[in-house]
Amino acid sequence: MHRSRHHKMIAGVCGGLAERFNMPPTLVRLLFVLSCILPGPQVVAYLIMWVVFPKAPAQKYAGR
Repeated sequence: MHRSRHHKMIAGVCGGLAERFNMPPTLVRLLFVLSCILPGPQVVAYLIMWVVFPKAPAQKYAGR
C-alpha cells in the first residue's frame, strides 16, 4: 500500500487506495467525502494513512 504520486489532490491517500483496488480515483474521493456525512473517524483515519503509508516509488524513465 502506498500514496499515489500521480492521482493526488492533497496527500495521495485516495489515489493510492484507488490504484490498490483498481478503481477510479474520483470515485474513491467521492465515497470518502460522502462517508464524512456519517458519524465516525474518517478524517482521523485519512490523517493516519497519510502518515503511515509511504509515497509510491518514483519511476525511472529510460533516456531521461
